[in-house]
Formats: sequence, C-alpha cells, structure tokens
Amino acid sequence: MVRSKSSRRWLQRHVADPFVRRAREAGYRSRAAFKLLEIDDRERLLRQGAKVVDLGAAPGGWSQVAAERVKPGGRVIAVDLLEIAPISGVTVLRGDFCAAAVEEAVVAALGGGKADVVLSDLSPNLSGIASADQARAAVLLRGAIAFCRRQLKPGGAFLAKVFQGEEFASVLTALKAVFREVRTRKPAASRGESRETYLLARGLIEP
Repeated sequence: MVRSKSSRRWLQRHVADPFVRRAREAGYRSRAAFKLLEIDDRERLLRQGAKVVDLGAAPGGWSQVAAERVKPGGRVIAVDLLEIAPISGVTVLRGDFCAAAVEEAVVAALGGGKADVVLSDLSPNLSGIASADQARAAVLLRGAIAFCRRQLKPGGAFLAKVFQGEEFASVLTALKAVFREVRTRKPAASRGESRETYLLARGLIEP
C-alpha cells in the first residue's frame, strides 16, 4: 500500500509523539486520555461515586480515565457507533446516542437518577474539507447538548471537544443558552496545530 505524503507525515509525528508513548506505557487506549487527565486535575470533574456518560467513547481512553477516578461506587457508561473492547468498570453501549433505544439503555445503565458528568469527544468521519467537517462536528455537539438537557443533573458538568472555525461562535452561543458557565480549555496533549479545543460547561439551566 502506497501512503500519501500527508499520511506519512502524520505517521512519523504519531510515532514520535511523547503522549502516544506515555499512553502505551500507562495502558491507555489513546493519547486523548491525557487531555482528560489534565482537565480533570484542574477542574475536579470526576469524583468518587460519580455517574459519567462518555459520548463518542471509542477506543475508550476517556472511559478508562473516568473509571479510575470515580471508583469506588461510580458508574461509567461509554457510547459509540464503533465497537469498544470491554473496559473494567465501564458499561459499553454500541449505537447512536441520539437514538431513543440507546438513550433508554443509558438511563437503565445509570441505575436511576441522572449523570453527574457528560463527556463528549465526538468527531465525525473527517472529509478533509474544513467547513464541512466543522459543520458536521457542530451537529454532533448540538445533539450532545440536547442529551445533557435530558440526562445531566442541574449541578453537573459537560466537557466537549469543539473545533475552531466558522461554527465555533454558534456552538458557544448554543452552550451558553443551556449552561450558566462555559470555559475554554486547551490541554497540552492537544496538538498545537490542531483546531480542536475543549469547552467545559457547568450549571445546566432547567427548561
């Protein structure tokens, strides 16, 4: 198989990435685990006994971190269209989180009550066309916001990946309409050249 120059550059950068090496050494499934670790160290989102829903969880790096930090007594529910290999302390659900049947399964897995934290590392299948990819990512995020309105406690937290670009302002406005406080976070494990950033929302406004 002949690789393009861009894919070869990505592979070289990936192999040399210190967070990739650290993820392997720590047993995390992705370097993204360190993004959540850094944000949680600062913000104290994941507490013992908390109920956490991880949307777009595959391959499971964030769910691994969450499961470590909410024990004993916590619950983590990982949801993705893609298959996720079993993770200790995590209930894995395969499907579209916007589908009624999948959301019902989330509610059952929560065991009563609502989530303390909703995580969203959702990303569409990228086309390479920035405007189209950002628009599709914004649609996913709006779906996650709607999910929070139904399944997140009023005092809970929502952490979501977003992309800088044409859709960023509208996404930020949508979050501020639903949450009392929204902050931007750019962890060190998020590559500097990447358009991704993270929004942390707290204080869900009850409808």
